[in-house]
Parts: sequence; structure tokens; C-alpha cells
Amino acid sequence: MRPQLYERVALRADLPQHRLKAGDVVVLLDYVSHPKGGDDGAVVEVFNALGQSITVATVAASQLEPLTADEVLAVRLLAGVG
Repeated sequence: MRPQLYERVALRADLPQHRLKAGDVVVLLDYVSHPKGGDDGAVVEVFNALGQSITVATVAASQLEPLTADEVLAVRLLAGVG
């Protein structure tokens, strides 16, 4: 099932250019169509543990997965921030 806009979702893959790792939680802001008919993309926003926005990134929609009730959120240090 495709996650709804403004839901928290988890990344399925590392995004080293944004210092993000698979399992990090992001907020889905929008879906974008591929200009040449490829896989759709998604615009996500990343927040720190205090709720402050860190960055906005575009990823493949297939790199996102919905959160489930049997998962627990965790905290990790994002090197280079602060």
C-alpha cells in the first residue's frame, strides 16, 4: 500500500549524500512523476529528535516503507549537525 502524504515513513536504503540510513524516519511530503516514465519519486522532509527540520530530499518512492505497530523508534547521532 502506498503511504499517504504527511505520514511518517521509513527509508529502505541509505542516502549518504544526506547522511541518512535505512530505517531513518522521514515525513512524506509529495509524490513526483518521473519525467521519462520511470519509477515515481517522493519528496521527504527529515527532522531531528527535537522536531526541527534538517533537510528536504527527493528519493525513489520504492525507497520508502510505511511504519508498523511492531516497530520502535530509535535515536542516532547525525554527524556534522549542530
